[in-house]
Amino acid sequence: MSEVVLYSFRRCPYAMRARLALRYSQVPVRIVEVSLKAKPAEMLTLSPKGTVPVLSVEGQVIEESLEIMQWALAQHDPDDWLLQGDPAVLALIAENDQGFKYHLNRYKYAERYPEQPMAFYRAEGEVFLQALERLLADRDYLLADHLSLADVALAPFVRQFAHVDRVWFATTPYHRLQAWLQRFLESPLFVAVMAKT
Repeated sequence: MSEVVLYSFRRCPYAMRARLALRYSQVPVRIVEVSLKAKPAEMLTLSPKGTVPVLSVEGQVIEESLEIMQWALAQHDPDDWLLQGDPAVLALIAENDQGFKYHLNRYKYAERYPEQPMAFYRAEGEVFLQALERLLADRDYLLADHLSLADVALAPFVRQFAHVDRVWFATTPYHRLQAWLQRFLESPLFVAVMAKT
C-alpha cells in the first residue's frame, strides 16, 4: 500500500474520529496537522471544499469522517467495532450527525443564533443525551458490551457538548453517560490520538 495521508485538525471532532479509527485499525498513516487559517495547497488540490478530515490513499480521496472510519475498519477490525454490520450502528451515527450536531452547534455558538436563548439549544441537544443514557442502562457501551464504531463516532461530539459548560454537565442526571464519556477520554486510544506532536 502506498503512503496513507490524513489531513487533520486536532480539536475537530470529525478529524478526531477519523484518527481514532485509523489508529485502532493499525493503518500506518502520516498525519498532516492543518492550520485552518492556512490550509495546505496539496490538501485543497485533493479536496477543494477545504474541510478536514481528508484521507489520501492510493490515488483515492475520502472526504467524510465516517467513510474514513469505514475504510479503516475494512482494513482491520480486530474487536468487531462494526458489530457484524448491525444497522443500529449507522442509524445512531446518523442521528448524531444529522440531529444532535445541529443542536450542538447552536448551543456552543449561541451568540450566532440569537433567535433562542442558549438554554433552549441545550435542552434540544439533551433529548439525544437522554437517549444515550437509556442505551447505557444495562451496559458500559452504547450498542454492545464493548466499544463499537457508534461509541467512537459519537464520543467526540458528546465531549464537545459536555465541555460547553462542564459544571452544568457534571450536575446532570446522566450518570451513565458521564461515566461512558470519562472512560473514553481516559482510554489509551483517545489519549494517543490527542497527543500533541
